[in-house]
Amino acid sequence: MATAIVALLLILLLQKSQSSDILGDHRGSSVPDSDVDLLEFPLNLEFLEAEFFLFGALGYGLDKVAPNLTKGGPSPIGARKANLDALTRDVILQFGWQEVGHLRAIQNTVRGFPRPLLDLSPQSFAKVIDLAFGKKLSPPFDPYANSLNFLLASYLVPYVGLTGYVGTNPKLQGATSKRLVAGLLGVESGQDAVIRALLYEHALTKVEPYGITVAEFTNRISELRNQLGRAGLKDEGLVVPPVRGAEGRVSGNVLAGDRFSLAFARTPEEILRIVYGNGNERVAGGFYPKGANGRIARSHL
Repeated sequence: MATAIVALLLILLLQKSQSSDILGDHRGSSVPDSDVDLLEFPLNLEFLEAEFFLFGALGYGLDKVAPNLTKGGPSPIGARKANLDALTRDVILQFGWQEVGHLRAIQNTVRGFPRPLLDLSPQSFAKVIDLAFGKKLSPPFDPYANSLNFLLASYLVPYVGLTGYVGTNPKLQGATSKRLVAGLLGVESGQDAVIRALLYEHALTKVEPYGITVAEFTNRISELRNQLGRAGLKDEGLVVPPVRGAEGRVSGNVLAGDRFSLAFARTPEEILRIVYGNGNERVAGGFYPKGANGRIARSHL
C-alpha cells in the first residue's frame, strides 16, 4: 500500500513538472529582486505590439482574446482592422498571437502591471511619420490603409523592443531571467527580420500617394529614433552607405547591426524617449499618452 502511494505521488509530481514546462510557468523560480523591474518594463512594448498586431489582423485585441493579461488596464485608443492582403494578414496574425505568448511568459515570471493606455490611432502614427520627415505629409499617413503602410508602421515597433532586450540582458542576475529575455529576444528579432525582409523586397517602391520610396521611409524613421534616443547611432534603415553595411561592403541592410553586425542595445530611458515621441523620458506622449507603466517608467514621470 505504501509503495503504491509513493508511486502515485511521484506520478503527480512528474505531471505537474511537465505541465509547468509546457505552459512556461516560471513563477516558482527564484527571480532576484534586481531583475524584477527589468523584466516588467518590456511589458509596455509587448502590450503595444500585441494590440497593434491583433487589431491589424482581426479588428480586436486583448480585451477579447486574453482579457486576463490586461490586468484591468484601459483599452487602446484608435486601433482598428487594417486592409491587409492575405499573406501580410497571415504574418501579422502570427505576430499577434506570439505577443500574447510573450505577455503570458513575462506575467508568469513576475507580477507585472496593468496595460497602459495606448494611442494606436492613425493620427498617432501620422505624427511620428511627420516628425521623421520634418513636415506634414498630405494626406496624413494611415497605417491601416493597406499592407505596405501597415508594414512601415510595424517597422516602428519590434525593433525598439529587441534593442531593449539586448540592453537588458547583461544587467540580469538570475538564470530564469536570462532564459526568459533570451527567448523573447529571439522571437522579437525574428519579427523585425520578417518585417524588414518584406519591406526590403519593395525598397525602391514608392509609397502612394507621397512618391517617397520604402527605403527612404525606413531611413527617416531610423534617423528619428536615433535623434529621439539621444544615444548615438543605434538604428539603421534598409539601405545605407556601404561603409555602414556589413563589413563595410554592402549598402543593402536587411538586418541592422553595428560594425560587427551585432544588435544595438538601448536602455529603458532611451526607449521611453522614442515611444513618447519627444526625446524626453520624463514627458508622456506619443503611443503612451499617460505614460508607460512599471516602476522604471513611472520613476521618470
